[in-house]
Amino acid sequence: MHVKKGDTVRIIAGKDKGKEGEVIRAIPQRERVVVEKANMVKKAMHPTQQNPQGGIISIEAPLHVSNVKLICPECKEATRVSKRINENGKKVRVCKKCGKDIDK
Repeated sequence: MHVKKGDTVRIIAGKDKGKEGEVIRAIPQRERVVVEKANMVKKAMHPTQQNPQGGIISIEAPLHVSNVKLICPECKEATRVSKRINENGKKVRVCKKCGKDIDK
């Protein structure tokens, strides 16, 4: 996947198009990511020890990874990502717009 936990992304499709946020969780098996304060859905919760009141709460639902674009930390633009091997022999992500390494 082209995004990881902690990356800042822009949503490019769906009801939250244009919003930006941090990736809270990446789910590579299902090709989905959870972005903070985006794709909010209501969920009915039973009362539990942690939530004795129960009731309806709002949580972030997963988005398909194709609906988000990574925001480059260098040029601050939403960009596509390529990969290359750096001088240490480690695979790194590279910004397609400015050419700088995203992974340090």
